[in-house]
Parts: sequence; C-alpha cells; structure tokens
Amino acid sequence: MLRIGILGAARIAPAAVIDPVRRRGGDVTVAAVAARDEQRARQYATEHGIPVAYGDYQQLLDDPSIDLVYNALPPSRHAELSIAALNAGKDVLCEKPFAMNAGQAREMNDAADRAGRRVIEAFHDRYHPLQAAIADIIASGELGQVRAMTANFSASIPFFPGSLRHVPELGGGALMDLGCYAVHWLRTFAGGDPVVTSASGEAGQLGVDEAIRADLEFPSGIVGHLETSMAAGVALTQSLRVQAEHGTLEVNGMVFPSGGHSIRLVIGGLARTRTVAGEATYDHQLAAVHEALRTGARLPTEGDDPVGNMAAIDAIYARAGWAAR
Repeated sequence: MLRIGILGAARIAPAAVIDPVRRRGGDVTVAAVAARDEQRARQYATEHGIPVAYGDYQQLLDDPSIDLVYNALPPSRHAELSIAALNAGKDVLCEKPFAMNAGQAREMNDAADRAGRRVIEAFHDRYHPLQAAIADIIASGELGQVRAMTANFSASIPFFPGSLRHVPELGGGALMDLGCYAVHWLRTFAGGDPVVTSASGEAGQLGVDEAIRADLEFPSGIVGHLETSMAAGVALTQSLRVQAEHGTLEVNGMVFPSGGHSIRLVIGGLARTRTVAGEATYDHQLAAVHEALRTGARLPTEGDDPVGNMAAIDAIYARAGWAAR
C-alpha cells in the first residue's frame, strides 16, 4: 500500500491525486493532508475523506506512515518543502513548475540523491498515451526531417486580489503556470535543451508576465517557437504544431486529452485525423509513479528533465528582460 500525504489544502489535489487514488484498486491511499491553518486542514480532510489532518507541514513530514509526499504548494515553497520531505525519508511528487529556478531544481535533485529517495515533477500530460503517439509519428520517419515546432498553452486567468498566479514572489506568471508545459513539449519532441534566441512579453498586474513569446534552437537543428498567455479573455489553446520535410503534424488538447483532443497529420496534401484512447492524465501519472516506486524504474519527469525545463524557463525570462527568480 502506497500512502500519500498532501502538502497544502490545494484546489488541484482532488483532480491530481485524490480522485485518481479512488479510481484505483486499493493499492494507494491518501493518508493525510497538511495546511498552515489546522481548521482549514480539518475542513479539507472532512470534505475529501482524508483520515488525518495536520496544521503544520513538518508534522506531516514526520509522520512515519507516509511514503510519498505530494507537494501542491505554490512554486515558491516547492524546493524548501520538497527537500524537507526528502530529508524526512519520503519520496516526492512535486507540482509543476518544479522550482523557482534551475538552481533550486538542482538542489532538490541533490537532496534526493543524498537521501536515496525520488523527487518527480508532476507533468501529468507526459504520461498520457497521446504523447507516446506523437513520439511514434515523429520517430516513424513518415514526416521526414522535422524543421520547426510551435507550442502554445494559453488560458484566461483574470487578476483578482489574492490570486497566487499573479504574484511574482510566489512563482506566478504565464510562463511558470502555463508555458512550462509548452517548454516541456518542445524539449521532449525536439530533443535536448535549447538556446533561447529571442523572447518578449507583456507584464500584468503586480509585474508578472501576462504573456510570453520565445524562439528557441535545439541541438537537433529544430527551431522552436513558444507562446503562452493568461490574459483575461484569451482563448484556451493547448496545441503543438510540427513542420517537417514531407508535411505537418498538428495536435490539439495536449494538456487534458481525455477532455477532447485531435492528431492531424498532413502528408503530400492528404490529411488524416485521429485520437488515441486513454484515461485522465492524472490516472496515468499515478499509475506510472506507483510502478516506478515499486520497481525503481526512472520516470521521464525526474532527474535531469526538471532541471532542463527550469533552465529553459530561466533563459526565456532573461532574454525577455524579466528579473531572475
């Protein structure tokens, strides 16, 4: 039995962990939740059927029954609390973005190595069969040499007082909250870590990046273009476009494919559109994490991968003129 403890009474946790655990066959349980306010933790535990509630994060980390900590706190607390969990002998599934910067990401990996534990970034979409299907199409050679990729994850996140996504010090901003996915798609399918050749954006309230655009060059020779926006009223877009020697590949619904997606391949003027079967991304993620912890197999969102993603984000911010985080 894998016993999970949740750091933070977070809105994401039901979809990301609590509901997927309930859909499994009883080999995983959510055993505890911790929040800064004990009353809030107790209310959350009652609402979601979690047996133990703590009013202090360290109390959860000290609980000897917890095997895996799900860090659902704001990005500004990812490194600190993930390292504390690792030092307490827990494995960690840390929400994206992994950290505030690449330096913190390296510190998290170093702590995992010292403790002999695992720290995994929760890019849930990476575990859906859709991404394996994309990789298979590119690897098949039917597109020929890939020349360029465009990734866009945008969604309307209007500002309101207390909105964590609009506070730079907490890790807010379009690139950190949404664009980190697009960075990950480009790194996954273009291969390797890019050089950022240009970047620009628009600032929103409190100084976060409300929108970012960036051009990247990969070791493979592929040119990448990234777009992300959380401006009020912007259309939801979660797409990847691949331009290649013999045609194009367009994928929509990249982040939540179980809610609807399409794979459109155009070669020689002939178009084919299809989908792939799969469960919710979070179910696939939980299954992958459970199996990896059982067998010791490495996952695609741990080790060098989260460090590379944060390094690319750092470079985009620097090129766009935003201060380092």
